[in-house]
Amino acid sequence: MMLKILHVLSTLGCALVTWNGVNADGESLRMIHSADGVSFIRLVNGDSECSGRVEVLQRNQWGTVCDHGWDLREADVVCLELGCGLAENALRGAAFGRGTRKIWLRNVQCSGHEASLTRCPRVLHSYLTCTHDNDAGVKCSGTLLMPTLSLLSPHTVFSAGETVRFSCTVLLGHHLNDFHLYKRGIATPLVTQRVDSAQTRVELTLSDLETTHQGSYSCLYRIKGSSPSSLLSSPPSNSINITVVELHTPQHWYNTSIEAPTGSVIKGHSFNITCSAEQQYPGGSFQLRLIRSNGTVRQSLPALSPSVTFTFSNAQRSNEGYYYCLYRVQLGGRTFVSRESQPLPISIRDPDPVLSPMVISWLASALTFLVAVLIIIIVVARVLCKRQKKPLELERETRTCVDNTYVALAIKL
Repeated sequence: MMLKILHVLSTLGCALVTWNGVNADGESLRMIHSADGVSFIRLVNGDSECSGRVEVLQRNQWGTVCDHGWDLREADVVCLELGCGLAENALRGAAFGRGTRKIWLRNVQCSGHEASLTRCPRVLHSYLTCTHDNDAGVKCSGTLLMPTLSLLSPHTVFSAGETVRFSCTVLLGHHLNDFHLYKRGIATPLVTQRVDSAQTRVELTLSDLETTHQGSYSCLYRIKGSSPSSLLSSPPSNSINITVVELHTPQHWYNTSIEAPTGSVIKGHSFNITCSAEQQYPGGSFQLRLIRSNGTVRQSLPALSPSVTFTFSNAQRSNEGYYYCLYRVQLGGRTFVSRESQPLPISIRDPDPVLSPMVISWLASALTFLVAVLIIIIVVARVLCKRQKKPLELERETRTCVDNTYVALAIKL
């Protein structure tokens, strides 16, 4: 009955018919109608739908395949034709039980790329005799095996512009077409590498890293299917995370506790230098480097915020020179350092004296002038006072007659 159904589907032009079930003899099987509508193939008595004794349909009758010359190339053709991935094992000696009908195929010599087992070349004349004790079987992967992604670079944290190298490996090395490297969240592969069909490992390189490349990566491979134009994709591999670090050049500025000419600090007064960076990572620090005539001095502060301030409470000649800021962080066992900022020149100036000789001379001249003016004012005032003095009242008048003349005398008290 099943053969009649398959024959009807074939005449209707169905390109592919797959059926899983049990045959009339109670044997579990998986069978498929080939794409060209000429032959059928099935697996019987396996422990899964993708393993068992190989049988083909010819002249409306199922028959087995002789295991003479049977290896992974023939088994691959069967597995791919059935949509069962790749062959894990090519079994001989009626490993899945002896068939009871015809032995249709003998001495099959596949290259591994045929669309169907019946299209493989056969040795027509052979001195070897086949019986059902020589029935061939296969054990297919079912689905393609998951590849393994490993990191060839010695670290997982990179600077922008560096290169990361991955290795993608698969245990089965036949029918391979290409490998792809994917970043999570991006549908198209970032790297594609074509390989020989027997190559089991490939190196996938991602160059000129940018911060957008940071994330999780996996790989997969594709194999040639039962037809030249069909490619089957494997499941994705394990994931590997990478970090891409890009440090921006810090900015810096200074301020003082007392006004001074640009680029200068008054000796003995305090001043601050602030370093600031746009992007930070946990555990980073700012370093302030002073280059002076007698050497270099460095000091660091943890980057608890985007900006940190270095304080100098008592400016001295030893604080004079060129100041540079940089940002440093350790990630993944590596130390990353930003470019240094532009130099910030600072000179230390002595404070101006309280009274300079010129000021003292000017003050002495001014004081002399003021004293002279004051003396003049006093003299003029006394003169004016005498002229404007009121007549004294006569406390007592005494009239004296001298030569018949009376004289009034004022008596002072």
